Amino acid sequence: MSRPLDGIRVLDFSRVVAGPACTAALCNMGAEVLKIEPPEGDLLRRARPRRNGIALTWSQVNCGKLCLSFDLNRPEGRAIAAELAMEADVVVENFRPGVMARMGLGPDELRARKPDMVYCSISGYGQDGPAAQRRAYAPVIHAELGLIELGTHRGTPPVPEPVSHADFAVASQATSAILAALFHRQRTGEGQHLDVSMAETMLAVLDWTAIEANGGMGDEIPTFYPAKAALVRVGDGSYVQLPGNPATTFPTYLKLMGRTELLNEERFATPKARSEHLDDVNAVIAEWALTFGDRAAFEGALASARLPAGEVKALRDIPNEDWAIARGAFATVDDGEGSTIRLPYSPMRFSAQEVGLRGTPAHQGQHNREVLARVLGYDAEQLDRLEADAVLVSRR
Repeated sequence: MSRPLDGIRVLDFSRVVAGPACTAALCNMGAEVLKIEPPEGDLLRRARPRRNGIALTWSQVNCGKLCLSFDLNRPEGRAIAAELAMEADVVVENFRPGVMARMGLGPDELRARKPDMVYCSISGYGQDGPAAQRRAYAPVIHAELGLIELGTHRGTPPVPEPVSHADFAVASQATSAILAALFHRQRTGEGQHLDVSMAETMLAVLDWTAIEANGGMGDEIPTFYPAKAALVRVGDGSYVQLPGNPATTFPTYLKLMGRTELLNEERFATPKARSEHLDDVNAVIAEWALTFGDRAAFEGALASARLPAGEVKALRDIPNEDWAIARGAFATVDDGEGSTIRLPYSPMRFSAQEVGLRGTPAHQGQHNREVLARVLGYDAEQLDRLEADAVLVSRR
């Protein structure tokens, strides 16, 4: 079955998570992604845990790509990269602004030779402005764009996020931008340079941005307040997450309990009073939750009020969930060493085309010879010389 991006070639200079997660999405939609790594390999290859020498996190954002490795610090390496760029529809990089240009591989240099190229630059703070040259990883962006501070609304000191929200969020934004630019190119024949920043991505994906940027909550009680959402236990000991702000949803819960008379008490009479006595509000909800044997029974009781409930589960257990099995949420792929690993398949399903994980995780430089021969027409003698001169690198 065909894929939406069949025939599109992506030259991927990006490393670690943000850029690779973007190009992984393009790969899953059918693009041929040529991943370029330095002689020391992508930093994420060193991550642990590993399976047969390949980092599992690296596999998640690079499975299915064709992996090449050569030295961009050498003229021969830069020449190979420039040649490949002329054969690509899309170029993706996530270096600090100016790094690619200093190697002669920047958007101006490459697009001057190939005007219909879509060139996507992913960075921390964008390609211009006073913060453009700052180094940025997801934890830095979490701190500087308000995510860590929002966590203190729970009443706790600042704590780090356990996952790389900013990396995967900017990857999604970059993927959307590339798809839109390819559509524009199809209509006009014109390529362009895309500037996608992690900082501005977080502004777009944090639901509190508009509130905070316009003076904060003030004296109002927010309707949706994830940091204050009730987390209760049911009879089997499981934790269950409830949505909304208990200060505003409490009357609905009382109606379900048959205890609306509690609203006559001063501490529960108004959203403001309930907000000031949130511990008492949560205690009433928690006491009721314990009367249900499990999450399913509790969720059934909430159904008449159209309230959902989510059981707190470990990510490691999700592959065995009925819904995940039915949806095919995970794919089993060959790790290249005779074993298999499970990786997320795809959050998307297309009715007329295939979209999802394909291929296998590749070793560094595994596709050097195959790609350079097929795409650039290099012969065996040229490839032997480049390997002997350590321009091309491969490492299991």
